[in-house]
Amino acid sequence: MLIFAHRGASGIEPENTLRAIQSALDANVDGIEIDVHQVEDKLVVIHDRWLQRTTSGKGQLKNYTFKQLRALDAGQGEVIPTLDEVLELTAKKCLVNIELKGINDINLLFKYLDNAIANDHFTLAHILLSSFNHRLLALIHRTRPEFAIGALTSCYPLEYAKFAEELSAYSVHLDVDFISEHFVEDAHKRGLKVFVYTVDEAEDISAMKAMGVDGIFSNYPTRSKSHLAHLRNSTTT
Repeated sequence: MLIFAHRGASGIEPENTLRAIQSALDANVDGIEIDVHQVEDKLVVIHDRWLQRTTSGKGQLKNYTFKQLRALDAGQGEVIPTLDEVLELTAKKCLVNIELKGINDINLLFKYLDNAIANDHFTLAHILLSSFNHRLLALIHRTRPEFAIGALTSCYPLEYAKFAEELSAYSVHLDVDFISEHFVEDAHKRGLKVFVYTVDEAEDISAMKAMGVDGIFSNYPTRSKSHLAHLRNSTTT
């Protein structure tokens, strides 16, 4: 079972910052999940549309210029990073799950990704594009089918993982509150990986492992990796 650092090692460092991402890399995670919004002609790594929870700013992201955003404190003196800065830092070190939050220009996203690949920072195997916006995922697949996509949901669909299969997704990402053995079995029958968010408690990690989940998103990747290693050792002794 893979361990993704959710917004970097966000349980111990300011989320979605280079500091949190470096901490996750130091923990030798399998993957890192980040969130991306578009501001002007830049893609910035931040989760919320509103700034006050994670930065020194106030108000909505859309009301700031890129220059103004970069002047904000994103926690412990960190700036809001750009997508290319994150891709350069994580270059070929792990899988990067880019959750698309507020993207207006899909070609701008492709420009960032193509540049990272051209500069030998990434291969296609290192990139997973996910979103709750399934129309956006469908557009990505039609336009650039070589990119793997992950279909996010925070509900328990009537037809299990059928929606993700119809999107030609690589993976389906489900809220831990709605996961079940039936869903995992259905997704696997459709050839989909199952990744679950957000899983921090030892009991939940054990449950996900028992269900056959392929990966979890954790705010505390070091702790989660330690518990997973304990589970593996327990089954071999």
